[in-house]
Amino acid sequence: MLKNDKIYQSYHLVHYEDGAMNRYKQDFVREEPLLIHVEDSPYFVVMRTPGDEIAHAAGFCLSEGLVECPEDIASIGLCGDFDENSVMVKLNDERKKLVSEKLERKGFFSQIGCGICGREIIEDVTQNLRVFTEESEISYSQVLECVKKFFLHQEYYVRTRGTHAVMLFDSRLQIIVKSEDVGRHNAMDKSIGALFLANRMSDIYLAVLSSRISFEMIQKAARAGIPILISLSNPTSMAVEMGLKLNMTLVCLDKKSGFIVPCGEKRVRAKT
Repeated sequence: MLKNDKIYQSYHLVHYEDGAMNRYKQDFVREEPLLIHVEDSPYFVVMRTPGDEIAHAAGFCLSEGLVECPEDIASIGLCGDFDENSVMVKLNDERKKLVSEKLERKGFFSQIGCGICGREIIEDVTQNLRVFTEESEISYSQVLECVKKFFLHQEYYVRTRGTHAVMLFDSRLQIIVKSEDVGRHNAMDKSIGALFLANRMSDIYLAVLSSRISFEMIQKAARAGIPILISLSNPTSMAVEMGLKLNMTLVCLDKKSGFIVPCGEKRVRAKT
């Protein structure tokens, strides 16, 4: 069992309900990158909750088809005694020959060295993201209005109960595009991609998401120039950290009533 500070990270936030504001501290689940090396070369980076790194890497290799049985793995372990965000996997000689084509894949992180830490990976990915300076804002009632519209337009979910959705709104809080997909990242890509191809990115004022706000969703929203994200569930710790860094506003429905704002509260008005 990991210590709580490995799993949770606390942030100060603002809770809005019926025009009233309250401040308190809340725990969010941690999100950290895990860099998986195979045969001394970086193979893939996954964003995950810390813990069970060796098992995670082994399961990933099985899912990728790199291994078929435990005996295919010659060795597996952390890269260094203190780096819990990097795992090295080595295959036995026979297995290496069988999956040689998979091992030659060239990924985004193919030039990363074994000694790099997770934080450096995040800095590398986000260094070209701009900090938002817009004075856009939204009121308490407008947040609830957007959420109501969101629920009314989830066509696939109503029939299947198995999809995520992303809806992008303009400054008049009208839906300008909506996408549903089994993957939340796919839904975001489809929505922003449609406006990108139509040369309408400047029309986006905010986004409403069916899923939690993770690091990747922050990255996608920042690239698309979306300063306000409204979500039906809480963000990860990495999402809050990046939201603070990029001056974004994260609004999340509270499990009881109202909503919480982990960062960017200056854009949210308590009253209509």
